[in-house]
Amino acid sequence: MSQPPLCPATARQPMTERLRRQRPVQRDGGRGFTLIEAMIVVAIMAILTAIALPIYQGYVARSRRTAAKTTVLDVARREEAYYSTNNVYTTLDNLGYANLVGGAIQAPGNGEDFYNVTITLPNPNSQVSGANASFLITATPQGVQANDTCGSYTLTDLGVQANTGNTETNCW
Repeated sequence: MSQPPLCPATARQPMTERLRRQRPVQRDGGRGFTLIEAMIVVAIMAILTAIALPIYQGYVARSRRTAAKTTVLDVARREEAYYSTNNVYTTLDNLGYANLVGGAIQAPGNGEDFYNVTITLPNPNSQVSGANASFLITATPQGVQANDTCGSYTLTDLGVQANTGNTETNCW
């Protein structure tokens, strides 16, 4: 049995039906996102980032300040311990600090240089003893911390805490 010749429209029909069966029919909800919807999402993300990033940076700056104050207080503790046994104040290298960079301790440490902590004696060429014995410990902000609103932290042998170049009142 031979089949009658098919007209071109009839020959294409079975192929078209097969293609329709293979492709899923999309409804209105399956169109995806419009450009407007995508731009609204991008705008919301930008607004959230603009709010969250400065807050995060403020917390990071405060944690660096805390590390600097902790280092200053540790230096003061070591100075007092050294003074109690030797009756003189001394320099950082005699207090057991390793890895001094230019005679300063880097705070918070671990190669991060956000504050340089130094100690000043009345006469840096000799150790100080007697009634005029004193020291001044200074933590100076460096790098990204240089624009910090609290400025430099200082502490004396009398326990006087101060800030230089600060615009805030509650830094210590």
